[in-house]
This record gives sequence, structure tokens and C-alpha cells, in this order.
Amino acid sequence: MALMALNWRMVDEDFQQAISRFGLRLLLLFFPTMHPISAASALQQSAAAARPPATTCPHLSKYDLRSTHVYGSCSSSSTLDTKPGPMADMESSPKSELKPLDQEAHPKGDTKRGGWITLPFIAGSMLAMGLAINGTTTNLQIYLIKEYNMESIDATQIAYIVRGSLYLVPLAGAILSDSYFGCFPVILAGAATSVLSFVLFTLSAALPSLRPPHCPKASAACQKGTPGQLAVLYGAMFLLAIGTGGTRFNMATLGADQFSSSRDQDTFFIWYFVFLYASFMLGDTAIVYLQDGVSWALGFGVCLAAMAFSLLMLLMGARFYRSPAPKGSPYSELTRVVVAALRKGRVDVGARYYVGNDAAAVDSASVGAPSKTLRFLNRAAMITASDNFLETSGAGHGTSDSQQLCTVQQVEDLKSLLAVFPLWSSGIMLSVSIGVMIGMIILQALTMDRSIGHRFKIPAGSMGVCSVAAFIAVTPVLDRVAFPLWRRITGVPPSALQRVGLGHVVNIAGMVVAALVERRRSSIVRLLHGAAAADEAASGGVTPMSVFWLVFPIAIVGIGEALYFPGTMAFYYLEFPKTLRSLATAMAPLLVAMGFYLSTVFVDVVRRVTAWLLGNINQGRLDNVYWTLAVAVTINFGYFLLCATRYKYQNQSTTMADC
Repeated sequence: MALMALNWRMVDEDFQQAISRFGLRLLLLFFPTMHPISAASALQQSAAAARPPATTCPHLSKYDLRSTHVYGSCSSSSTLDTKPGPMADMESSPKSELKPLDQEAHPKGDTKRGGWITLPFIAGSMLAMGLAINGTTTNLQIYLIKEYNMESIDATQIAYIVRGSLYLVPLAGAILSDSYFGCFPVILAGAATSVLSFVLFTLSAALPSLRPPHCPKASAACQKGTPGQLAVLYGAMFLLAIGTGGTRFNMATLGADQFSSSRDQDTFFIWYFVFLYASFMLGDTAIVYLQDGVSWALGFGVCLAAMAFSLLMLLMGARFYRSPAPKGSPYSELTRVVVAALRKGRVDVGARYYVGNDAAAVDSASVGAPSKTLRFLNRAAMITASDNFLETSGAGHGTSDSQQLCTVQQVEDLKSLLAVFPLWSSGIMLSVSIGVMIGMIILQALTMDRSIGHRFKIPAGSMGVCSVAAFIAVTPVLDRVAFPLWRRITGVPPSALQRVGLGHVVNIAGMVVAALVERRRSSIVRLLHGAAAADEAASGGVTPMSVFWLVFPIAIVGIGEALYFPGTMAFYYLEFPKTLRSLATAMAPLLVAMGFYLSTVFVDVVRRVTAWLLGNINQGRLDNVYWTLAVAVTINFGYFLLCATRYKYQNQSTTMADC
């Protein structure tokens, strides 16, 4: 990795600038709804960076240019007067710069980095990465059934676990980036690990010795994979989960860190999901077709090439990224708040609270005192006789070396996390319903007529592209038509939680439509052909019903995701403490992970308690499974409304992010 980075520094920076400008213009061509001012400023950044001022220091190469205020030994030839004066002092003074209220301070030295100029590199990396990862995970269920001779329900549950891991491990990646390394190094390490994963996948498909003999029809007589063959397969899955943990959703934090205003950050999150789902759509179509219709080895080989390209794009944009330095582990501080509050559990609540070193100790009635919610945690910041609080520089000021005394800000940071948890938990059932549908739709498609004409047959694993296409198609409509119309009618834009609530409602509709479509499918099997058709389907036959009926429920669920997931991402990012921004962007994938893991539990319980899910779904009652999910997500929506109405915003700009 270090060698690759060293070699890249030798590449002419003019080529990088050309790539960035070309990418920005390409994005404007295909995504004209991007904010025009932001896009124009990005092009100006790119042009300015492509024309650096000439230096009067011949001993410095063009890769060693530094600003004069750092080294003081070099001046630009475009400088008219090098003599410092009052006007120069005013221009260089931080107090003379007027910043928007929603603009955050960034570390000194990062002012010339970041902005929309970084979007082509981040977007290109995301597209290639998502194509490879999603193309593999979407078709993994089919790969296990056809190439490893696994039973359909068993393969579905393994696919649930793998997909859940791809969304759970990013939580560990977020902790590493927040606490120790920052986003960019973690993303690079994850991308390199993913490359190794696709090397193993490609070998497992290319070498016959790494998989069991092909079995034309699924049956108990088919030979299963040996321990060695399964070790290679599961090793590839493990590396893929580790690599995705470092890349997929840390990319969201890396992208958001490039912008200072909440408006630009909210816009980025919307388009982040557009690019993410665009890569999903490419993976669900092109990669799945190559794997299932041409060659599994070729399909995995293309994924390997795409992942390597993603890594290259990350390195190409490294010189433009704004990378805030990690400030140590915020999680240890949160843990210390809990420990300190428990140790002071029997102490009477005092009147003074610790704000921080060299700051005033405030009483409960002063500005800066802890909030009244979760008052038990306020004990962690309460000053007691055992805290060794030392008075300095006047009344009320002091320091403390006690490990049992936390600052008010640390207490409030923990409270903000706990306050969000009920709202976060309300999304688990929604994710379970989506996870179950994803697995069952593939099994339904395997039994339906997937032919287009006489020669082409739609891969069963590609049915998920309908959800992705609906997400991509509806997002610009929501951003430029529906939300502005909402604002015109109500006077205010829809808040993040309102968008999340609408996503819940649309998801309920998707489950109902899925149940109705499955009822029609099973009715055709039973009424037209009886039990014989079910037995025929078990041996590889086709149900006389077009697979396009499945488009309706999948597309409706995709529209719900377009409302739900960008809203949750923006909500968590704005409501979480600034030191936990990577964790904030990992909260949405953590929901998806919980959904996939609990989908496995849900399917297992249904198989044990009912006869709805059999090895042959034509002999079961899959429609009852969808009806059960519809009832569950409806009840869950009521729980969400209860949590949303009781929630108090920690950051008031959350409700105004769309202004």
C-alpha cells in the first residue's frame, strides 16, 4: 500500500486535475439537479488548483510548494507587495472572516482542501466498489445453490448472515476511524482487503477443485462441499465483510467531511445514496448476468478489476481530501461517564458541575448546566469532595485530576446517543421486512417465467435491481419536486423524521402488495395445475406467471428506502456529537445488519412453528409470511410515531437542513 501511494505521487498532478474536471462535468450532465452554485464552485476550485502560482524559489519542486505563511522563505510571483501592512494583517486575521452560522471549523491547513472537487473521486470509487460488492452478495444465494449444491432455504439464511455482516462490521470501522486512524486510512485498508476477497472468489469459481461436482438437479444425493472447499468460500466471505467494514459507510463520513455547511452535507447524503444505489443497479444487472449467464469466473474477475479500480480512484483523490485528525477514543469517555455516575449513585445531587479545565464550574441554574433529561447521568459531572477540584484564577474556576469527574459536555454527548436509540430501534422491524423480502423474491423468481423472447432469461438475482432503480428514479423527484412542493404548502421543508415516517408508510404498502402478488402466484399454481405443478416446480419447472409481477412490491419498497435511509443518515449525522460522526453514518447500516440477522431468526421461527416455508415454496404459504410482516411493520410504525413525538432535537439545525 505504501509503495502504491509513493508511486502515485510521481504522477503529473495536471492529469489528476483533468480527471476531476471531467468527472464534475460528467456528473452535471447526468445529474443536473445537483446544486448549481456548488457545482460551479467545484469547477472553479479545480481550475484554480490546476493553475498554481509560480514560485520564486527554484530549489523547490512543484510537489514541494507550500504557503508562505508556513515557511516564510518563498513568495508567489503574483504577489504585488511583500511588505506586510495593516490591510494584509486584516485579511489574514481570522476575525475578519465572516462564516455562515452552519459552517463548522476545520483544522488549520485544510482550508484549501475538500469541497465538490472531491466528488468525482469519491463517486467513482463508490460506483466501482458497490458494483463489485453488491454484484457478489446479490447473487451469492444463487452461487451457493447452483455451485455448492446447498438447499434453497439454507442458502438464503447464509446469504442473510453475509449481508448482515456487511452492514454490521462498518460499526467497527467507524470506531477505528473516529478514535485512532481517521476515515481515509481505514478506507484504504478496507479496499485492499476487499481485493484479496475477490481473489479468493475468483479462484473458487475458476478452479474445479475448490467446489463440489456440478449437480444438474437439486436433491439430497448431490455432493456437498468438503471442509477445505468451504474454508476457501467462507474465507472469501470473511474478507469481504472485513473490507466492506472499512469502506462502504466510512465513505459517507469522508464525503461529508469535505463540506462545511449543513446544506451541502445534506445534499451530499442524498447523492451519496444515489451513487450507492446506482452501483447496486449495475451490480444487480451486469455482474449478475455475467456470473449466472456467462461464467462465474468471469463475473468474479470483473468484480476483482472493479475493486482494484476503486482503490486506484481513492489514491488519485488523496491530495484533495480534507481529513480531520482523530481526537482519541470518544467511546472511552462515554464509558467513563457511566462508571462515574454509578460510583456517585448514592451521593446527593450537588449544586455545582464541572465544565472543563480552565473553565467555570456552574450550578444547576446557570447556563451550561446539564439538561434535566436522564438526570442520573448528571452525577458524573457533579463536583464532590473526593474529586480533588482545585480553585484557580478566581471563584468558580478550577481543574481536577479525578477520573470520576466528567465534563458536562461528555455527559450531554452520552445523553444524545441514548436519546436517539428508541428512534433507531424503530427501524429494526422495517429492515427485517426488507431483508425477508429480498431473500424470498429470489426464490419466487426462480419458480416464475423469467423469459424475454426466446433466448434471454432474466437472472433471478437481478430482481433486486427494481428496488434500486425505483430509489434512483424517485430521489431527484423528491429532492426537486415533492419536497419543494411540501415547503410551498406548509411553509417549512419536511424534517428528517418526517421523511423517515413517510418511508415507514410506503414500506407497509410494499408488504401488502407483496402478499397480494404471492397470493396470485400460488393461486395460479393450485388452480390451473394443482399439486402436480408444485411437484414439477420442485424439480426445476416454471410457474406459468411472469416474473414482472414482482416488480410492483420491489419498486414500492425501493421508494420507501429513498425516503427512509437518506433521512436517517442526515438525522444521525446532525444529532450525534461531532466526535462520533463516523458512528452516526454507521447507524443506518447497523439497522440493515440487524434486519438481515433477525431475518434469519424470523425465517427459522416460521419454519419451526408453521408450514408456510417449505423447501418448495409452491407447496407452502409464502403469502402468509408477507401478511405477517405487514402487520408487524404497521405496529412498528405506531412505535416510531410514539418515539418521534417524544424526541427533543439536540441540534436545532436538524429541522432546517433542507432550507
